[in-house]
Amino acid sequence: MWDKQKLVPFTGALFKKVTQLIEHYIEQGVLFAGERLPSERDLAKKLCVNRSTVVHALELLTERGVLIRRQGSGTYVNKQKWGVQAYSSINWRLPAHFYHNKQSFYQQKVAQIREQQLCICDLANGDLPTHLIPKLQLPNISLNELIMHEKNSDMLQLGLPSLKAQIALYMQSQFAMQVDINEILITSGTQQSLFLITQGLLKPGDTVGIESPSYFYSLPLFQAAGLRLYGIECDNEGITLDSLSNCVRQHQIKWLFLNPIFQNPTGFVMSNERKLAILAFCRLQCIGIVEDDAYSRLAFTPDLAVMPIKKYDQHNQVIYLGSLSKYIGRNIRVGWMLAPYNIIENLAKIRQHIDSGLSILPQLLAQEYLQRYHASHQQQLRQALQIKAEQLMQWLDNYFGGDITYQAPLGGFHLYAHLPVSTVVQESTLLNQLLSKGIIVSQGADFGDELGTIRLSFGHFDQQLNMDK
Repeated sequence: MWDKQKLVPFTGALFKKVTQLIEHYIEQGVLFAGERLPSERDLAKKLCVNRSTVVHALELLTERGVLIRRQGSGTYVNKQKWGVQAYSSINWRLPAHFYHNKQSFYQQKVAQIREQQLCICDLANGDLPTHLIPKLQLPNISLNELIMHEKNSDMLQLGLPSLKAQIALYMQSQFAMQVDINEILITSGTQQSLFLITQGLLKPGDTVGIESPSYFYSLPLFQAAGLRLYGIECDNEGITLDSLSNCVRQHQIKWLFLNPIFQNPTGFVMSNERKLAILAFCRLQCIGIVEDDAYSRLAFTPDLAVMPIKKYDQHNQVIYLGSLSKYIGRNIRVGWMLAPYNIIENLAKIRQHIDSGLSILPQLLAQEYLQRYHASHQQQLRQALQIKAEQLMQWLDNYFGGDITYQAPLGGFHLYAHLPVSTVVQESTLLNQLLSKGIIVSQGADFGDELGTIRLSFGHFDQQLNMDK
């Protein structure tokens, strides 16, 4: 495994060859997550290079977060991706976290069950259940008119003006926010918005902060763009100022990506006081905020703090991302970004070079939903999801006999729970027991969390589920 001949295929200075060899071993699964590397002295001897060459290579990989060095213990392959920096987006190589064991044994079993289309209760599915998707009808428009719209789509790089006007009305009615339609960019959903931001507003090596745990952790686009990702600890009101301050001091965070309302996966709602405090801190530190608002219209009670952070933004430091995928399904891919005009104009140009703009049909459907359906449908959706959440909690209490801990969901899609386990073997046993009943969950590790945490998307809960262990 470790010999001088293994360095021959690689190019550059000797320390770069050692770096490339270690990365190659990680990519190929020869070195796995958490594995300890030989000592510096042993590596130098086996590779027939100076110890200083090995030290230089290990320091570079540690600086990028691919390796972790522990004083008095040794050097290890990073088993998570906090702090990992991949190379730039042109290469699109995934970071070390993805090189080995692309799917855990549990995930492989889940994939097999889904592929075989067995009878399952898929609580890992974060999409809107099919039976809750509204039956939308196209507005009264002829095929010729639709074709003409599509022909003119290149001139509508920021999106259909009538849809942008409807979004402005929606933001006014839901949040009492005055939105300039010239500061709205229509996107094909939050994923495209995030991609455009990482490509247009950040550069390789930049550091971004996210909630810990967070669904942002599971997205490869950050490190595909050569960015570093750092987790900020949360309590029941969102990220804490102490954790944010420490993270900024240690890592010079450039942007903060937040999902403050019914956060995925924890379901917490950031208090208004915390929103204002985070906003003020970020302004002092010149940190931009990207706010993903996917669930705010799904509160189970009317007294929750579901106002976006953008509502309180007086200095254009927040980019707001809205989406309809959790209300009308993921197949109608329409979202929007609120940001200063010069920013969205530049991001629209980037998109134009990549995929030549947006299709008109989804935009017309989104416009129809906002104009005619959203008020009554979102009320029905809230009621249906609350019933599902209550049914899931009753089942959890019965199945685990009170040993599982969680907070009752306040809205949104997800319940986050802590299993009664303390070892990997215990967690695996419990997950496999659930799997044997056809119950699939998302592991907390998928969101950068520790052992024994799971996310359950209660919209897909089946009340007829067998209660027996």
